[in-house]
Amino acid sequence: MSPEYAMEGLFSVKSDVYSFGVLVLETVTGLRISSTENTKEFPNLIIYSWSQWREGLSKDLVDPSILESCSTKEVLCCIHVGLLCVQDDPDARPAMSTVVSVLESRSPPTATPDKPLYFSHRNKMAKKRGYVHDSVDRRTLTTVEGR
Repeated sequence: MSPEYAMEGLFSVKSDVYSFGVLVLETVTGLRISSTENTKEFPNLIIYSWSQWREGLSKDLVDPSILESCSTKEVLCCIHVGLLCVQDDPDARPAMSTVVSVLESRSPPTATPDKPLYFSHRNKMAKKRGYVHDSVDRRTLTTVEGR
């Protein structure tokens, strides 16, 4: 689920791109997005994958059970595309037509994925776009009554 949908309830075609990126990363690594095991000190698969990619260790991300049955160049391209798809800013994510084109050509994209914030600073980005409306009511009264 894309951060903008999870945090603000906003859905767009870029939400689907985000979900596709998550699926690509999960498939290539053999890990789930919510998994914290095998991601070392990183809080989730996206941040772990980006860190490994940034350090030039993308090959270490690949699930050993698929490593021998696929082209290293192609799987590294998939990781790169997956990271582009899961960028926090929906405008920075590629269009699905671009994703398909890159995967069909089997050559890595030229764009560089930004460091994932993964839900941190989401409110700042949303406010900047005018998506969040803060409540002016500072008090809430709750009355619990039995039947």
